[in-house]
Amino acid sequence: MAERLRLWLERTRDGYRLRDAESGEVVRHEDPRIRVVKVAGVSYRLDSVQDDGFSPGQRLSLVPEPENEHDPHAIGIWDADRRAQAGYVPAEIARDLDATAWQAVSLLEFRDGQQRAGLRVLLAPRDAWIGAPRA
Repeated sequence: MAERLRLWLERTRDGYRLRDAESGEVVRHEDPRIRVVKVAGVSYRLDSVQDDGFSPGQRLSLVPEPENEHDPHAIGIWDADRRAQAGYVPAEIARDLDATAWQAVSLLEFRDGQQRAGLRVLLAPRDAWIGAPRA
């Protein structure tokens, strides 16, 4: 039986990095137990992404869109209350992802020199424990 994944969010200047809660080791974004993704379509929702619901450390909602005319595998990424949408799980990942088996947490907001915004999100199994520092 696989041991339950336990992650601790550790503050950085721009957001959070991941640590294994038991060993204290840094968990790399390439770890096969998780997915860390750059949210697709953020440039169409710049006002929404500024909402505090997408601040680093916030829990997010994964919303499947089987009726999406462009991609029946689309999974929207929304704030926890489903008031605002940041964008989508990238198509190449959403195709093989069961949104009901995963949870999402905002990790990092960024801007580049051309005023483009972005958001990186942790996708972890639904039963994973994810601890965040108190504000």
